[in-house]
Amino acid sequence: MGSESDLPVMEACTAELEALGVPYELVVASAHRNPDKVRDWSSTAADRGLCVIIAAAGKAAHLGGVVAAHTPLPVLGVPIKTSDLGGLDSLLSMVQMPSGVPVACLAINGAKNAAIFATQILGATMPRYRAAIVDLKADMAR
Repeated sequence: MGSESDLPVMEACTAELEALGVPYELVVASAHRNPDKVRDWSSTAADRGLCVIIAAAGKAAHLGGVVAAHTPLPVLGVPIKTSDLGGLDSLLSMVQMPSGVPVACLAINGAKNAAIFATQILGATMPRYRAAIVDLKADMAR
């Protein structure tokens, strides 16, 4: 997350990851205020065993792009709703990435879907996460 103020939105993400049995790291680091921390964390993420990164930020929302610039892992962006422009500023910052530095972008405040999408990505190669998604979809159909 870019700021501790993003935590109330991202609690939906952490709760869903826990429900799906997916371990995670939770880090607060601003692309603008802590660029060295962001670079160090994201450039070592794959070596630490992470497989997908969810980057949530509001306003200029450059966190996902900065992370994507420093990792070979897929990055999912969650634009956080802001009081200034309702999150549209965050959304547009995330979806306007230059060619070669993709960030998949979820809905404004789409933290729960980010957790589900990350689990689907993991499920492409890890059967336990695929099974968790199958179960989730079956529960939603009831």
